[in-house]
Amino acid sequence: MIMIAVAVLLSLVLCLLFGVPYIDFLKKKTIGQYILDVAPEAHAQKAGTPTTGGVFIILAIIIASIITLFMAEKMDTKALIILITLFFMALAGFQDDYLKIKGHENRGLSPRGKLFRQILIALIPTLYAMQIYGTVVTLGSKSFDIGFLYPILAIFVITGASNAYNLTDGLDGLATSVGIPAFLACGAIAFLSGQTVVAIICASVIGASLGFLKYNKPKAEVFMGDTGSLALGGLLGTLAVLGRCELLLAIFGGVIVAETLSVILQVTSYKLTGKRIFKMSPIHHHFELCGHSEVRIVKEFTIASLIFAMIAVGLFIIL
Repeated sequence: MIMIAVAVLLSLVLCLLFGVPYIDFLKKKTIGQYILDVAPEAHAQKAGTPTTGGVFIILAIIIASIITLFMAEKMDTKALIILITLFFMALAGFQDDYLKIKGHENRGLSPRGKLFRQILIALIPTLYAMQIYGTVVTLGSKSFDIGFLYPILAIFVITGASNAYNLTDGLDGLATSVGIPAFLACGAIAFLSGQTVVAIICASVIGASLGFLKYNKPKAEVFMGDTGSLALGGLLGTLAVLGRCELLLAIFGGVIVAETLSVILQVTSYKLTGKRIFKMSPIHHHFELCGHSEVRIVKEFTIASLIFAMIAVGLFIIL
């Protein structure tokens, strides 16, 4: 438990320390966000806000995790696999951000190119999980051998979480605020099941996310960009797979799942009927266009995320 607290505090301090010089660097180099034409009108004022803030979030997580894991004598193959996956997801996200900045528009990697990279990276923890767990998934105390479907499920969970987190990152502080309860639930489940490595890395993410909120709360000084959102989402999926709670991710990641479903429903409805279900998707934009302020949406979504997190931990204990 002490190491959990160390991970939170260390990553929090590191993120706060890294943030100031990195944001100053971005401002000097005029590395800012480009806003899509279809985004709500209020987002136009965000153009030029420094982006790729995910760089210092990921650095804080990796450094804090490594130091804490060594202190706890838990630095093993599983930890390395998780951190390597995080690094490569961040690299894919950074490439996407770089192309947007270079092209002076909000279009980076093609959806197919991005997905291809995510699947390749997801293979790393998936293959490792199959080595140590076989093809068995768990739900509380219950186990299910799903055979050849396991690698498909694991890759889907990791890439799906990565893209879902990316879709959620659309308002100041939103992705970070709803992500903290999700990582908290994942860490709590890991701690209760003796998965110390997963619990410590979750703690590092929570600390770094709290630190990042100082710079990302409305009005944001910096955006995490795809560097942060793709990486953090991919990390959440990886931690769920290696922490043996991949099925519960659908619950403690309820908000990011809802964001993704809103996009799927919107696209499907428009293609089949020519009509839109929401004023705009992901669903946080729908609430914006209904007149809700960003601060209100973030608060409400964060509360929802906390509820989903408590339900997931409760189900784990009961099952």
